[in-house]
Amino acid sequence: MVLLGVREEAGWLTSSWNLTYRVGWERICKAVSAVYDSFNGAEVLVDGKMVNVVGKDAILQLPESGNLIIRGNSTIIKSPVMLTFYNQLQTVSVTIPCMTEEFKTADYQRFNISLGQYMDSIELAMYR
Repeated sequence: MVLLGVREEAGWLTSSWNLTYRVGWERICKAVSAVYDSFNGAEVLVDGKMVNVVGKDAILQLPESGNLIIRGNSTIIKSPVMLTFYNQLQTVSVTIPCMTEEFKTADYQRFNISLGQYMDSIELAMYR
């Protein structure tokens, strides 16, 4: 994935990432399912509405919608994070609080180094 930009808003860093290709619902569900176990207290939302999922396999069965969000405390990033995937688009939004030294400011290069490999891994999970 390619980082398009990052900005700070009220103590949060919001970024936009560009996938290599547009993806459909099935691939989005695969990505969210792949990262589900790396979140503590994961919440899944479909079109902004909380969905009760019991385990990562349940995510693969979600009916197609416009967007899919997973949020919670990432054990990989070591911070709360919210990932928003948009059906049939190449864009993924990532929101992280400015609570650690690594994510203090909206510095493009630093943010890209911190999250680039993580986001690439998520994109690769779409094709497994």
